[in-house]
Amino acid sequence: MTLPSRARTRALAVAVPAALAVTLASCAGDPGGSAGSGNDIIVGTTDTVTHLDPAGSYDNGSLTLQTQVFPYLVNTAPNSTDVVPDLAETAEFTGPSEYTVTLPEGLTWANGNDLTSSDVKFTFDRQLAIADPNGPSSLLFNLESVEAPDEQTVVFHLISENDQTFPFVLTSFPGAIVDEESFSADAVTSDDDIVAANAFGGPYSISDYTFNELVELVPNENYSGLVAPAANDSVLLNYYAESSNLKLAVEDGTVDVAYRSLSPSDVEDLSGNDALTVHDGPGGEIRYIVFNFDTQPYGAATDEADADAALAVRQAVASLLDREALSSQVYDGTYTPLYSYVPEGFAGATEPLKEMYGDGAGGPSAEAAAEALDAAGVETPVELSLQYSPDHYGPNSADEYALIEQQLEADGLFDVTLAGTEWVQYSDDRVADVYPAYQLGWFPDYSDADNYLTPFFLTENFLVNHYEDAEVNDLILQQASTPDAAEREALIGEIQQRVAEDLSTVPYLQGAQVAVAASDVSGVVLDASFKLRMASLTR
Repeated sequence: MTLPSRARTRALAVAVPAALAVTLASCAGDPGGSAGSGNDIIVGTTDTVTHLDPAGSYDNGSLTLQTQVFPYLVNTAPNSTDVVPDLAETAEFTGPSEYTVTLPEGLTWANGNDLTSSDVKFTFDRQLAIADPNGPSSLLFNLESVEAPDEQTVVFHLISENDQTFPFVLTSFPGAIVDEESFSADAVTSDDDIVAANAFGGPYSISDYTFNELVELVPNENYSGLVAPAANDSVLLNYYAESSNLKLAVEDGTVDVAYRSLSPSDVEDLSGNDALTVHDGPGGEIRYIVFNFDTQPYGAATDEADADAALAVRQAVASLLDREALSSQVYDGTYTPLYSYVPEGFAGATEPLKEMYGDGAGGPSAEAAAEALDAAGVETPVELSLQYSPDHYGPNSADEYALIEQQLEADGLFDVTLAGTEWVQYSDDRVADVYPAYQLGWFPDYSDADNYLTPFFLTENFLVNHYEDAEVNDLILQQASTPDAAEREALIGEIQQRVAEDLSTVPYLQGAQVAVAASDVSGVVLDASFKLRMASLTR
C-alpha cells in the first residue's frame, strides 16, 4: 500500500547515544495535535535492518523489527528476566539434556498456514544449516537435534546436560519461529519474499515495506502469545539517516516514539520539554574494539606474523584507552567505563582489565603500552587500521573513534588509519577479514553473563575473528551446564581472566536504557533484552 505523505514524514525513531535506548514521543509543535492520528503510532529510528530473516541477522535494528512480527516459543515477561511460555503452552526440561515444548492446537500464521511443531523443527534446523556469519546460529552451540513427534510437541535434544542458558537462547535471535512454507531451508530468504508471503506470526504483520526507509505494522489477528493484542491500530516505523533529523521530527511533533539513537546532548535537551517524561530501563549495552587475529598487525595471515607481537599490540591498545575521557567527553557520563567482558550488575562480573593494563587502577598508561611493545620487539609507531560504523551505534561514534585515535597516537606508539563504513556494508566486511580492528557494540540477547561470553569466545563465534582458545572454549561450555550458582560464578570469573589475557576484544564502555515518552502515549516497554514492545503502545 502507499501511505500518505504525512504518514511517511512523521517518524518514530530509536535514538541512543551508545548505551541510551531512547524512546521519545512528542505532541509539541503540531498545531493539529499529536504526531499520530487516531490510534496509529509513529516510531522513528536511526537503526537499520540487516535482514528480516532471523537466520541472516544478529543486530539490534533487525531484532527490533523481528520481535514484532515473529513468534517465540518462550520469552521474558515485560520488565523481568524470568523465562515464561509465549507461543508455547508449556516449556520445560524433561531430562538432563531434553527440553520439551508443547504448542496449543489451532495456531496459524497471518497468511493462514498452519503453525505446528514442524515449523519449529524447520526453524532450528535451518539456523544450523545456514549458519550465516551475520546470523545467530552460534548461540545454538549446545543444540544437537530437534524432534517433532506430533503437531503440538517439540523436543530439543542438547549436547551437554544441565544447560542453564538454553531457555534464554530461545527468547533471543535464533528463537524467532518461521513459516516452513515461506522460507528457504538452506539460504537466507529475501525481505521482499517474506513480506509477499505474509509469513508472520507475531503481534503484527507487515503491510508496507521499503527496506530501511519505512515499515507499516498492522495487528495480526491470528497472533496468540504472551504479549497482549496490539493496543494500537498500526505502527509506522520510519528510518532516519541522521539523528539530527530525528531530533527535529521529535521537536516538530511528527514522531510519537523514538528508539535508538540520539546524542546525549539531544536527549538532555529534549528531556527539558515539559511534555516529555524520562523513563529508566534495564541496561547492559557495551562497547568494544574487536581484533582480527589474522589481519591485525602481526596477525597470523600477515607477512610479519608473530603471535607475541600481535598480543603486544592488543595489550598496548588496552593500556592506552582512557575510558573516563570517552565517558565524559563523548557521552556526558551516559556511558560508564567498562573494565571487563561481563558488565557490572551481572552475576559473576569481575574487572580484570583494570589491574592488568594501563596504570593498574583503570587509567591509561603510555609507559605500560611502550613496555609491552618493546618486550615483543615491536617497532613504533605501529600502523593500525581502525574501522567504525557512523550510523549504527549512534551519532557520537565519529567523536568516540576520533578520541580513541587521538589516545592511541598521543605518545607516538601508533599511527592510526581511521575509517567509517555504514552498517549494511560494515556487517558484511567485518566477517570477511576486511577490518584488522573495528568497533562493535553489544545489546544483551538475554540477561545472563553467558551472553557476554558464548557469542564472542567459543571457537566458532559470532565475531569470526579467528580467535581460538581450547581452554576458554571448554570453560564456557562448563559454566553453561553448572547448576550450582557459586561454582558457576567462579567459572565465569575465570573465563573473564583468561580472555583478558588474550584480548581478542577490548571492552571500554557500558551503558543503560532511557525512555522518554509524551503524556499522550503510554505503554512504552523496554525490557531486559532491549526489546521495544510496540504492541503496548497507545495514546
